[in-house]
Amino acid sequence: MRTPIFLAGLGAMAMGALDAETAHHLTIRILKAGLGPKVDLETPRLAIDVAGISFPNPLGLAAGFDKNAEAPNAALDMGFGFVEVGAVTPRPQPGNPRPRVFRLRADAGVINRYGFNNDGLDAVAARLKARERRGIVGVNLGANKDSEDRTEDYVQGVITLAGLVDFFTVNISSPNTPGLRALQGKSTLEELMRRVLAARDAAAAGTPVFLKIAPDLADEDKADIADVAKAMELDALIISNTTIARAPNLRSSAASEKGGLSGQPLFTMSTALLREFYRIIGKDVPLIGVGGVSTARDAYEKILAGASLVQLYTSLVYEGPGLPSRILKELPSFLNADGFTTIDEAVGAGAQ
Repeated sequence: MRTPIFLAGLGAMAMGALDAETAHHLTIRILKAGLGPKVDLETPRLAIDVAGISFPNPLGLAAGFDKNAEAPNAALDMGFGFVEVGAVTPRPQPGNPRPRVFRLRADAGVINRYGFNNDGLDAVAARLKARERRGIVGVNLGANKDSEDRTEDYVQGVITLAGLVDFFTVNISSPNTPGLRALQGKSTLEELMRRVLAARDAAAAGTPVFLKIAPDLADEDKADIADVAKAMELDALIISNTTIARAPNLRSSAASEKGGLSGQPLFTMSTALLREFYRIIGKDVPLIGVGGVSTARDAYEKILAGASLVQLYTSLVYEGPGLPSRILKELPSFLNADGFTTIDEAVGAGAQ
């Protein structure tokens, strides 16, 4: 594995002199320049099939890191089994005013209120067309803040990016676009997914469609989402997005900032929700666990709770670019300890 010294130290630098958003942009520039780590790690034991896709390992890079599809191949080179770019909206939008992302260093968390800032579908499509097609790359789809028909925004995302990605994620759970989470209501969600799936069938037949949900759900919402996911045969649920809740024991001064909280403070909440959905759905709809993963043990706990795949993002800020390879090297030891041969055998084993 080749990791330039200056990149290996980027996490420490980002937590020092640079503000969080500037550090993030610098990281993307370094990866675009081809100066990121190159991990050559064979993980046949960690391979798993989900939604008709053969993943080389279950660890993915969550949406939000590479919003504009500038460096998906470089992210794959870090060892990830798959990468999710975006969120992308039909039209470019600047997002909310800065500052809009805050490190909670003492809590290993982050609060962001970006507001779907991105370059728009046309720019993302051009970059995905130009990239060397390899690995598994999906896209997280969002809606413009001022859109009159948000469902149509998701439909346009599917149509524009058809043939360029390996899966679509419908993101209706960001807390930073007013009214977006209202799309999680049962009747609205059914109509949304009906139109998205119809667009997928027409423009990108066979491409899986995932749904990303919020952790801040009432019991009624959970039951409704599970019913829709099963009835409409969604390919996976991603559990979960950032939370608007704040634990009382947060120590960082930025904990009162508005926005979605991610990182370690989200782990317990998101894993509990993951476990709850697995109890309802089982393996009828695959689950993807995200929220607070920073170690192999964290990833394994998500798998035991019901996740077939696991994603991370915030922990890269604190653990650096070597984190994916460390997790993948350590994960088999947890399988061994519990007598599992494959990841699939472990999925949901601790959900009860």
